[in-house]
Amino acid sequence: MSEINLEFIRSKRCNREISMQRMAEKLGFKNASTYLKYENGEYSLKANHLPIIADILSCDINDLFLVKKLLK
Repeated sequence: MSEINLEFIRSKRCNREISMQRMAEKLGFKNASTYLKYENGEYSLKANHLPIIADILSCDINDLFLVKKLLK
């Protein structure tokens, strides 16, 4: 299973000056504090959240995942 790159999401959101409240509204959350729990990793993002986040951040959905290098 791939891991979500929460730092990328946070950084991209801040660089694009997108508020946590806007993210919360687009994802169907009641408020920004709920979104913050997802962005901080307290809650796990669901698969249906990822295309919405990619669209809001104007990035490819694959950018939302950490790339792990295999050790030989």
